[in-house]
Amino acid sequence: MSDDNFYRPYGTDSTLSGCTCGQHASQQAHDAGAESARMARGQDAEALSRDFVEAAAIRALFPNDNTRRRFLKAVGIGAAMAAINSLLPIQAMQAMAEDKSGALEKKNLKIGFIPINCATPLIMADPLGLYKAQGLNVTLQKTAGWALVRDNMLNGELDASHFLAPMPLTISLGLGSNAQPMRVASIQNTNGQAITLALKHKDNRDPRNWKGFKFAIPFEFSMHNFLLRYYLAEHGLDPDRDVQLRVTPPAEMIANLRAGNIDGFLGPDPFNQRAVYDEIGFIHILSKEIWDGHPCCSFGTSQKFIEENPNTFAALYRAILNAAAMARDPANRTMIAQTISTPNYLNQPEIVIRQGLTGRFADGLGVVQDDPRRSDFDPMPWYSMATWMLTQLKRWGYIKGDMDFNGIAEQVFLMTDARRQMHELDMREATAEPLSGYKSFSVMGRPFDPTQAKAYLDGFAIKRV
Repeated sequence: MSDDNFYRPYGTDSTLSGCTCGQHASQQAHDAGAESARMARGQDAEALSRDFVEAAAIRALFPNDNTRRRFLKAVGIGAAMAAINSLLPIQAMQAMAEDKSGALEKKNLKIGFIPINCATPLIMADPLGLYKAQGLNVTLQKTAGWALVRDNMLNGELDASHFLAPMPLTISLGLGSNAQPMRVASIQNTNGQAITLALKHKDNRDPRNWKGFKFAIPFEFSMHNFLLRYYLAEHGLDPDRDVQLRVTPPAEMIANLRAGNIDGFLGPDPFNQRAVYDEIGFIHILSKEIWDGHPCCSFGTSQKFIEENPNTFAALYRAILNAAAMARDPANRTMIAQTISTPNYLNQPEIVIRQGLTGRFADGLGVVQDDPRRSDFDPMPWYSMATWMLTQLKRWGYIKGDMDFNGIAEQVFLMTDARRQMHELDMREATAEPLSGYKSFSVMGRPFDPTQAKAYLDGFAIKRV
């Protein structure tokens, strides 16, 4: 007896009579018929669109073909299909891709991004085929700094972009640039930042002792600036008088920390984790310890682009929201880290990206921490998030005079559009409470009631108002 038998009687894929389906005289005839049917399906545009969406989703779950094959052999095709459909909204994604309610006004798009973890949904939508599933040809344009992102959006070099969440507000208000109506379609990420200090300060953890420190922040109109100022002020330090805040592109924070030009930074991942990886810094606190669930970055575009390209904007919206839904699932984080760590995207060691995304990380002080909420990707652009940002712009003197906090928030943050798109994609976030969009939260234990923004602002002892 031998497994070399020409007819392969011991082979799991062989048949000893006719073919595997029993309808052909031989397996060769069966295979030829199956291939002919497959090629015919490839000529059907709608079927090909559905197949592309499903294949892209499977690739997202199994970027390694060998892993995919082992899974299919282990559980069987039927069980695998049922399991995958329970995890991913494949039918909804296919339906969106087939929606013929309006032709795309513009298919070739340039989208800007800064190479940081915050841009995860926007970035991963490219290699996982989520833009193409919506009929879009997207070129991701890696950008060095936030001022350049702003300028490229203002002069029309980009169609849409990864923004710091406050930037569409400040651009719309004309702070730091000419005024142009910008809109926040979705929040790219929540949490995911940290205060990182140089190792020489490992025994100086009390912020009250930080007078004279030099901190880097990525941009004035950033949550990093607002959260660091808030943290320092709650510990009795005036961020404009007791410390120095230096605007520094995220990619340059590590070099400045290593050179001793700064004592620390409140910045985005992967650079907090990169400081630990390079053994030059430690993570003092995660930003979620200041405000758990805070927004950081957003995805947006100009009002002009939305008005001129409504169908393209809707398709782009769907691609970003589908990516956010995948990024929110902790089971996908390791795969995502592998996908976006490559040179054309974040260009960082995969382990650095993975620790930031999964929340299992070395803190630089000899402890491995496990905090699954270190990063999240809830896309809902709550009005109250914008209202809080506006209170901080007012608090620190960036805005003078009276302000309609909620009126501006509702103009710039497209929460109604977000709910509608989420509903069409059958996302649970679509019905998130409160339906008014004014969600309450606490920052370092201080409650924020978005209906009482002025009273909240008046309650601070350290401010520039």
